[in-house]
Amino acid sequence: MKFKDFSVGMVLTHPPVEVDEAEMLAFAKAYDPQWFHVDAERARAGRWGGLIASGWMTCGLAMRMATEAVLEGSESFGSPGLERLRWMAPVRPGDRLRFEGTVDSLRVSASRDDLGIMRWTWRMYNQDDVQVLEAEVTNLFELET
Repeated sequence: MKFKDFSVGMVLTHPPVEVDEAEMLAFAKAYDPQWFHVDAERARAGRWGGLIASGWMTCGLAMRMATEAVLEGSESFGSPGLERLRWMAPVRPGDRLRFEGTVDSLRVSASRDDLGIMRWTWRMYNQDDVQVLEAEVTNLFELET
């Protein structure tokens, strides 16, 4: 999508993606090796009753889905960051996560008329419609002048 195609309140979606246990374990072993992400036996006896995905992996899935559904082919060239990130419920192997991005605001930079700024809220839900992630994200778009 192009910056000019977005409107405030627009909801952009990506169909569900299944969380693969092998990918989940590989990610956690490489980047977030806490026991409840990597040790199935110990995790079964722990607070979560089994392995859960790293929240950072959930963020990575959200980024992939946002890119595939919205950012690919756009003028987006990056992000200065996000304002808020919440992991509301654990993500487990076999969960099917879907993405919704709601456009909160759009503006052209006051100092650069070739820079578009979109703030949007990302939400991810599992197959039971339980929200597992929420983030307020800013994307920058290079505009033609």
